[in-house]
Amino acid sequence: MSDTRFSRRYFFYGSLLAGAVPAGGFGSVPSLKALGFKSVLDKLNVAGIGFGNRGGDDLATVATSENIVALCDVNDEYAARIFQRYERAPRYKDFRKMIEKEGSNIDAVIIGTPDHSHAAIALFAMQHGKHIYCEKPLTRTVWEARLLRDAARKYDVATQMGNQGYSHEGTRTAAEILWSGEIGAVRELHAWTGGIYIGGDNIQSEPPEQPIPAGLDWDLWLATAPTSPYNQNKFRLWRAYLDYGTGGSLGDWLVHCLGPANLALKLSEAPPISVECVDVKGVSKWTWPTNSHLRYEFPARAGMPPVTVHVHQNLRGDVAYPAGMADDERLLPRGNNLAERGRYAPPEPGRERAGTTGAGRGTAMGIPGAPGVPAGAAQAGRAGAPAGTAGRGQSGPVDRTRVPGNGALFVGEKGHMATCDRGEGVWLLPASRWEEYKLPPQILPRSVSHQQDWVRACKGGQPGCSSFDIAVPYIEWLILGAAALRVPNTKLMWDAKNMCFDNAEANKFLRPYVRKGWEMQL
Repeated sequence: MSDTRFSRRYFFYGSLLAGAVPAGGFGSVPSLKALGFKSVLDKLNVAGIGFGNRGGDDLATVATSENIVALCDVNDEYAARIFQRYERAPRYKDFRKMIEKEGSNIDAVIIGTPDHSHAAIALFAMQHGKHIYCEKPLTRTVWEARLLRDAARKYDVATQMGNQGYSHEGTRTAAEILWSGEIGAVRELHAWTGGIYIGGDNIQSEPPEQPIPAGLDWDLWLATAPTSPYNQNKFRLWRAYLDYGTGGSLGDWLVHCLGPANLALKLSEAPPISVECVDVKGVSKWTWPTNSHLRYEFPARAGMPPVTVHVHQNLRGDVAYPAGMADDERLLPRGNNLAERGRYAPPEPGRERAGTTGAGRGTAMGIPGAPGVPAGAAQAGRAGAPAGTAGRGQSGPVDRTRVPGNGALFVGEKGHMATCDRGEGVWLLPASRWEEYKLPPQILPRSVSHQQDWVRACKGGQPGCSSFDIAVPYIEWLILGAAALRVPNTKLMWDAKNMCFDNAEANKFLRPYVRKGWEMQL
């Protein structure tokens, strides 16, 4: 049994790189009912845990084809919209009580809670035989990530990390362009967020205690985290806090921005040699830094040379623009620019509302050209672009001291390639090179959606493109940067086999704090 499970778990990634698809198409693999996998003809019974924000969108996508049978959220106010949408589903505050009481009617669970509670919830659900869809960054520490990978193997459940850009057309096209040799060998990569996505400035005093709002179970919200008095900023801006978030935007948008690079450069195939926080600003005892520059060094991998990966939070003008770019030219494409080439990924259900595009975020992110954002608009960290030729900016020079948007730049020996946001857009630089470029053949399978990719796996199909066997190596190397942020200006040598740095202080941040009563073990 274990050998069959192991092969099944790893088959998809090998198939992904080889371009293999089941002869009858996705979903044609026979179901594995004996192992808890439903038939492709049956609907999954899905429970949602934490859905005030992203989790609600995940539920909406899955609900287009499956049953939503139970809901759990610690906050009545945040959950009200979703409770109303699925009014027949029983409601709970404690996920443990929900799974224990409704377990026989639940096949799978979607987890959209804050980062610090992901591991405890996912582990508990897997121990009860439930398939898991867990939002990125999956876990806050390396130890938790490996725990969830091992649990998924032990309990043989279908899994998926919610980095939905991994299922996007742009991400897979970027990999195909790089593998075609178009930009040559890549030895340097820059990825960045262009603004602060963790709630604003760093905090230099302990947040004062405030009354707990009616309808919120604060103790359950804390889960494994240290006991702490309630403060609305901790609850609403939790990504900013050391106890709840994962390195600020490192565990948020940078998981998306680095997705195309992780796939195309095969960064998960060999762990990094080192990681270093070479610059940091806005340091606080309570919150993650507001600005940082991390540098990872990777060894050679599968026919690719060593590569240095630079990761920037709240970047301003530190990336050198490729030679040959015009003064009015953008560094990044706008949204899903592949639509003009006949390749388009439809928006997820629930994200078509004004201000979002399903590709990136519209008004909320200030992406010029998105619904609700005038073409040519400019915001902090974004150079605007009017309608017209892809890659052209406002009339007049672009302010290159303000790097636009969220994205990544691949520096190749024969040219440059850029991707934006979750990987929705990809193009070659300068833009004149992209205008006449013919896309390479599609060698990777395409997904209907990231969530439906997981649904297929829950029904005995091939594992999701971001199953824990694939997601854990990725998130493991990425969140090493969170430890490096706690020990700045120190080059940390990484020993993946023994799960340790050559630095005692940094090693403290490879395992989570777990308060009494929330211990986790297989």
